[in-house]
Amino acid sequence: MPRVEIYTKWGCPYCVAAKTLLDKKGVAYEEYDITMGGPKRAEMLERVPGARTVPQVLVDGEALGGFDDVSALDRQGGLDAKLGL
Repeated sequence: MPRVEIYTKWGCPYCVAAKTLLDKKGVAYEEYDITMGGPKRAEMLERVPGARTVPQVLVDGEALGGFDDVSALDRQGGLDAKLGL
């Protein structure tokens, strides 16, 4: 199973939607809350240059983007392959 990580903020509806999508697929993920900024926000910006919004979903270190990107990838049939499903 690939390593799935998601950067989120409290109260973000797109973050909730992304986590719901991953939960429905039965995928375990590590969540990093960057609501208050700090080192995890800096880490996200380093790992995903240009990212200014959340969520940011990464699979085995590959940035897939936010909810719209992940949802589109799922509709196209490519998300399951990246998740090893």
